Amino acid sequence: MIERVQGYYGFTRVPFGRSLAPSMLHQHHSHKEAAARIAWCINNRAIGVVTGEVGSGKTVALKGAVASLDPARFTVIYQPNPECGMRGLYDLIVTSLGGTPKFHSAALAAQASAALAAEVDERGRTPAVVIDESHLLSHQELDAIRMLTNYDMDSTTPFAVLLIGQPTLRKKMKMGVLAALEQRIAISYQMPTMSKEETSGYIKHHLTIAGRSDPLFSDDAVDLIHITGRGLPRQVNNIAWHSLIAAYTEEKSIVDESSARAAITEILATD
Repeated sequence: MIERVQGYYGFTRVPFGRSLAPSMLHQHHSHKEAAARIAWCINNRAIGVVTGEVGSGKTVALKGAVASLDPARFTVIYQPNPECGMRGLYDLIVTSLGGTPKFHSAALAAQASAALAAEVDERGRTPAVVIDESHLLSHQELDAIRMLTNYDMDSTTPFAVLLIGQPTLRKKMKMGVLAALEQRIAISYQMPTMSKEETSGYIKHHLTIAGRSDPLFSDDAVDLIHITGRGLPRQVNNIAWHSLIAAYTEEKSIVDESSARAAITEILATD
């Protein structure tokens, strides 16, 4: 089906896919704002929090920000699954920086801290510890991250920390038990959803990089996709692709509102 849709509409690549190079990502407002804040946080060895709804493009913004960094000056340590606990994070830090993790947890925590400092002092590279899905971290784990940033009698931090997660992370940070961590946060950004105009530009952008620069989605189809997808890039991708399939099955040259509505009905039926 994918190949037939691609051939029918003359795409040079499948549109609305996830495997895009950073230079091909759509630069709507929230993406640019999040990427700029992430890059600032890493450059300044600060603690940052970026939150957004599921599918709002948090990881995509992170990908864009990391791509802008000089790999000779920065080392990004990415933890996609915080459910492995703090030991898993310490282990990842040590192995990412070329060490062999120690067995005992207390010794491993000290080893991770020393490895981060050595990356700056001995190799001249700033480490950035990025924890995705950070809303899954417990209060104890979040406080352990704060303790990890203690260095040189708490006067400096030799690395950056980025906590990426859903909006519940912001609520968790407001709790009194995490006051010490919240006071250290230099950047806190909640990613908004795309506006109707941004959704339209987003769809056009993905069609253009797939080889179609002419209008392929009608305005009313785009409006319906935006409303149903709530301006969330992942939802827009999903509905737009299924709308293309619906239009293809009826041999339409344009994706109109009825095609988008048929796609939405199918998606809702399978959810």
